[in-house]
Amino acid sequence: MIILQLPEQAGSEPVPQEIDADARRRVSGPGLRTFLAIADLYGIPTRDRIALLGEPSNSTYHEWVRKARAAAPLSLPLDTLTRISGILGVHKALGVLFPIEAEAMTWLKGPHRGEVFGGQAPLEVMIGGGLDGILTVRRYLDGWRGGLRGGPSDGADIEPVRPTDLVFT
Repeated sequence: MIILQLPEQAGSEPVPQEIDADARRRVSGPGLRTFLAIADLYGIPTRDRIALLGEPSNSTYHEWVRKARAAAPLSLPLDTLTRISGILGVHKALGVLFPIEAEAMTWLKGPHRGEVFGGQAPLEVMIGGGLDGILTVRRYLDGWRGGLRGGPSDGADIEPVRPTDLVFT
């Protein structure tokens, strides 16, 4: 499969990158083990883990977990690896924005008024929204990390990022 990597300089053409089977095999086990550790930390039940990974069958999910934990050869679908990558980005952003883990969990699991959340908790958006839901939460946090809104330590009621606040070029 070929994907396009964004160019390093504005105005340049995207660079085609091939994601071959060897690359997927190389990152699948470590990626899934990291996802499982994050899911354990966040207290995500199995049914929601399966949803976050793209709805593999129960038997497929448990086989992936068995292989990952045994460090056996494993090659996850590209969609699943993309979902894991998004979740890793969310986890990293939460660690940067919230030095106290309990605050990060409150933010992740609590309802929000922001337009992208519609009163739902960010974790609910991730679970119910598929890959788009995962990437929406990641983009929101990345925007926040980039200074679009105040940080968690400013003591103020933090306003959600509005669609007009985000600029994609």
